[in-house]
Amino acid sequence: MPTYKAPIKDYKFLMHNVFEIAKYSDLKPFEEASPDLVDAVLEEAAKLTENVFQPLNQSGGAEGCTLKNGAVSTPKGFKEAYDQYVEGGWQSINGDPEYGGQGLPMALGLAINEMMVSSNWGLSMYPGLTNGAAAAIHTWGTDDQKSAYLPNMTSGEWSGTMNLTEPHCGTDLGLLRTKAEPNNDGSYNISGTKIFISAGDHDLTDNIIHLVLARVAGAPEGTDGISLFIVPKIQIHDDGSLGDTNGVTCGSLEEKMGIHSNATCLLNYDSAQGFLIGPINKGMRAMFTMMNEARLGVGVQGLAIAEVAQQNAAEYARDRIQGRALKGAKFPDQAADPIIVHPDVRRMLMTNRAFTEGARAMVVWASLQSDIAHHGVDADTKSAANDMLSLMTPVIKSYMTDQGVEAASRAMQCLGGHGYITEWGMAQFLCDARIAPIYEGTNGIQAMDLVGRKLPKKNGEVIREYFTMIQTSIDESKTNSELEKYATLLEKALQRQQAASMWLMQNAMSDPDQAGATAHYYLNLMALVSMGYFWLDMVKKATEMLASGEGDSGYLKDKIITADFFFSHILPETTSLRYKVEAGANDVMALEADKF
Repeated sequence: MPTYKAPIKDYKFLMHNVFEIAKYSDLKPFEEASPDLVDAVLEEAAKLTENVFQPLNQSGGAEGCTLKNGAVSTPKGFKEAYDQYVEGGWQSINGDPEYGGQGLPMALGLAINEMMVSSNWGLSMYPGLTNGAAAAIHTWGTDDQKSAYLPNMTSGEWSGTMNLTEPHCGTDLGLLRTKAEPNNDGSYNISGTKIFISAGDHDLTDNIIHLVLARVAGAPEGTDGISLFIVPKIQIHDDGSLGDTNGVTCGSLEEKMGIHSNATCLLNYDSAQGFLIGPINKGMRAMFTMMNEARLGVGVQGLAIAEVAQQNAAEYARDRIQGRALKGAKFPDQAADPIIVHPDVRRMLMTNRAFTEGARAMVVWASLQSDIAHHGVDADTKSAANDMLSLMTPVIKSYMTDQGVEAASRAMQCLGGHGYITEWGMAQFLCDARIAPIYEGTNGIQAMDLVGRKLPKKNGEVIREYFTMIQTSIDESKTNSELEKYATLLEKALQRQQAASMWLMQNAMSDPDQAGATAHYYLNLMALVSMGYFWLDMVKKATEMLASGEGDSGYLKDKIITADFFFSHILPETTSLRYKVEAGANDVMALEADKF
């Protein structure tokens, strides 16, 4: 049976030593976030996820959700685990204190999110989607709407969803048909069908607040005529008490490859009462508040599944006795050596380790940009943080979820035939992981967003700031003999990204196919350069701490060993990615469609 141990030591190193979150005490979320409080929250979250969430993961995936008489039930134990989560105040960690939230830093929220997903992906999605819906209401809702919905969503007593996709349209939301007909009281009757709605119906909360994209009669065609509506599952009286069921029902549950313990629903809206949120015909802008929030969370899902798969693969490799080390028996008194002595097994485990630790640093950095963007003390600082977060969001979502699948696959490979057997848990990890590159905007869409929108933003000013940020770190590190080799390798990788960026500027503007065919490669190139930047920061801090005798020397030395692997075995992939970008679209587009 699979196990899980939360990566507390890694988060403490990143928050306290690498990024030094205590220096952000001038920002509201950090006012109460003393080192002792941060550590206590991380440690308590570890207890919840290890002892309450994780034991239900495999059984919940096997049982799945059920639909009976129009009501959806979650697997055995999920309701009790969710209630414990709510009673512990975990849903309110990042919530606005005005509506009952604790207002703590996003870094803590995303750290807890990683632990929740690693321990139980399906269960974690129910509160995760609520966060996105609450963020949209907080940004776009009226004061009355915020007061009506946010307190219960912040506490976790109510949950939330996003409703975009319809049977005939996925990414192209301009084709949606769901209708919104105005009523005399200012509300709307919402009618239509939505599919692939994660956590669309369940028995965990008293109410579910759906955010639904729909089109008002006479609205412009395409995405310019889409509005966003709040549609509660249960109608809410003026005094906040719950009334009758609204006109929204679960028509069916999707049969899926993974995340069986999360209810993915087809929802039918039959004149359900809804309320406009944000300006009419501007629903896409409001929905992207949810989408951007969700995309960071989905990136964390890729990291989380890689972490738990890696932990179980490493444990198996230490215990599994088979074959002898290539240089001779390591344990001659035993019939065979553990498979962790074999270089190819080590290669897979080191690749996963280098990814998870580098990705975790990216997540903490991104969370800090989010906190600065929302709570910065001056407009320029807030704008710069928002720009950098916007630039990196598609990179984090796409690269981390692709690598989450690859990491789960490598972990399965370490177990050999046992990895393919359900009881060992690897099959569930891999099946669950595969959705992440697809939902909340496919990774191909993320790559096009990066190349088509984010690189040209502000006439290229944002990407130039990104280049400057990395080059500054390189220049500072070159003066240190212990860091020079890392800085030199990172500088070469950065130059490859800069050359690929120039190629795109010269070719993609005149021929959009050049952007479309190479965007995936460019995004991965940027992801590796970014991860190299954070690995350089980690090595820098680990080296300083070792020199001063601070911290756990074994942990810090292991961090440097993992960095060595990243810089020598993973970062060189930037060479081939540059060449793939510059290969262009011609070969991609040459074959006639009917020849495939």
